[in-house]
Amino acid sequence: MKVTVVGGGGRVGSCAAFALQTGGIVSEIQLIDANHEMAEGESLDLLHGSAFTTDQRIYAGDHQRAADTDIFLITAGLRRKPDESRLDLISRNVALFLQILGSIQTAGYSKNAKVLVVSNPVDILTHLAVERLDLPWQQIIGLGTMLDTARFCSLIAEALDLAPTQVRALILGEHGDSMLPVWSAATIEGLPLTSLNGCTPGFQNAIFQRTRGSGAEVIKQKGGAGWAVAVAIRDVIHAMALDQRRLLPVSSLVQGAYGVRDICLSVPSVVGSSGVHQHVEFKLWPKEQSALQNSGRVLKETLAKVQR
Repeated sequence: MKVTVVGGGGRVGSCAAFALQTGGIVSEIQLIDANHEMAEGESLDLLHGSAFTTDQRIYAGDHQRAADTDIFLITAGLRRKPDESRLDLISRNVALFLQILGSIQTAGYSKNAKVLVVSNPVDILTHLAVERLDLPWQQIIGLGTMLDTARFCSLIAEALDLAPTQVRALILGEHGDSMLPVWSAATIEGLPLTSLNGCTPGFQNAIFQRTRGSGAEVIKQKGGAGWAVAVAIRDVIHAMALDQRRLLPVSSLVQGAYGVRDICLSVPSVVGSSGVHQHVEFKLWPKEQSALQNSGRVLKETLAKVQR
């Protein structure tokens, strides 16, 4: 399987390429970047470690060499400022994203190609990709709240002194200010997390608020996310590469699930070889259902302002 990383010279793109290299599933990784020298440097650095990792083709390329790509991973974009919401990025990133889509269209792509959008605001850009690319909506996925979900589980585990891999709790909706925590389904090794001593309403609110502010916290301290988002990207790509049929909180075009329609946002989605196989509806607490529908409204209002 060939993955083309658009924005491969940047922090997120290069970290994702490293996660895919060490993951050892994909066979070919091409890095594309507006700064071609950076892409060459990152690919060379990855190549130097290949003897101790996995047998793969890793190189810096261009859109003309991407026509046989199985998964386009789009990470290119302008960085979010510490006090800027992800949706505030829209006026600065939409033009760049549409240019990238145009380059992909000009170079050509397989009808079976999948697109994984990571650039922010991810839900809006994923929707634009669905509108612009001649691919089924199931093959166009946004990373959505995968990173938020990883942060949420990890912060819960740290605060309660639990194993992070045993905590399962979802963030759904927008990858941004209107995201929502799904405490109704949160578990620790299959047992309800909310029945655990210490998981009080006050604790739940504090953990969620820290999760929602984690992006700005990381930007302030180190300039931007890299490693955590890379492993989230790896999990989505491996789910497609291995047809794992994993239930993941990725962003895609929702057309009725949870009372939301005609907008891209994160709902529980089965991800496999053809992209999103289906959206799965679980019974949520009424306040969670309402918050998810509100997230859809917020994104629709923003999408309406976008020059397409």
